[in-house]
Amino acid sequence: MTDPRKPSVLFVCVHNAGRSQMAAAFLTHLAQDKVEVRSAGSAPANAVNPAVVEAMTEVGIDISAQRPKVLTPEAVQSSDVVITMGCGDACPVFPGTRYLDWKLNDPAGQGIDAVRPIRDDIEHRVRGLLAELGTRARP
Repeated sequence: MTDPRKPSVLFVCVHNAGRSQMAAAFLTHLAQDKVEVRSAGSAPANAVNPAVVEAMTEVGIDISAQRPKVLTPEAVQSSDVVITMGCGDACPVFPGTRYLDWKLNDPAGQGIDAVRPIRDDIEHRVRGLLAELGTRARP
């Protein structure tokens, strides 16, 4: 059940193993429980990318227990903002929901050195999203 006082954000990428996991983790960390956060994938992988887990650990966020989740129409419909990251037409569209498409490199198959700039770009975008939502990010 969504909290009517909190905005809800859904991050979607194909495998829900990299970009969307990092974005959800940053938003959860920075919003301090002021935003309902979800992530999902149109074709979820079996596990979160280990290089992504390592990159997030470097900035003090542990996502090692996260698991990729399947995208459902209900998750989209119950979100105020849906941010896609390369899922193409697989994301259902509902009236009244705000959609953003973040063009980001895919960390799949990449080493930690390639994942760090993607992580940093996502953090920057999440901080911008929080400002748009009128929610102060933790320092």
